[in-house]
Amino acid sequence: MFNSSGRRWGIAALSLGMLGSACAARQDAAPSAEAAQETPAMATTLTCTLSGPARVRAGEPVELVFELSNPTVQSLRVLGWHTPLEGVRNKIFDVSRDGDSLEYRGPMAKRGPPTADSYVALSPGTSVEGRVDIARFYDLQAPGTYRIAFRGPLMDVAREGEPVPAPNGGFRPAEVPCPVVEVTVTP
Repeated sequence: MFNSSGRRWGIAALSLGMLGSACAARQDAAPSAEAAQETPAMATTLTCTLSGPARVRAGEPVELVFELSNPTVQSLRVLGWHTPLEGVRNKIFDVSRDGDSLEYRGPMAKRGPPTADSYVALSPGTSVEGRVDIARFYDLQAPGTYRIAFRGPLMDVAREGEPVPAPNGGFRPAEVPCPVVEVTVTP
């Protein structure tokens, strides 16, 4: 009886060992060619340019130009939310004067899920721009040097053929470095 019971335990241990080996082998297996070709939208190389006037008088508009470019060979669709492409509906910029952060005093949009119309199409080699008067959302009255940075990231970037919006509320965020703008306000 001891031998019979011992054999059962031996067979059980051997089975578990083989199962564990199979699982370990599956984890170490090389990805399929199809999986290796997949790259997330985050790996895109969208470029961003933020520009504005170098000098303005206190009380004048401070128009910033946000340009998003697609230098890739594939079409991309970008959710315009939280970018100047839709205007300013949230705190999308970090603004400081002489090193001190300024408070955002604009709208804070609340909304439901995006629709396909919430996306901007960027064909290969094309650009899109949004213009905003940052002085409408931050107090730029005091003389000094203001640093303005786009906060990012882009909330959702879809490659050609990917659904927009992403299924189940999933987003494909993309970091897009954007240069800081310095504006000097004079009396």
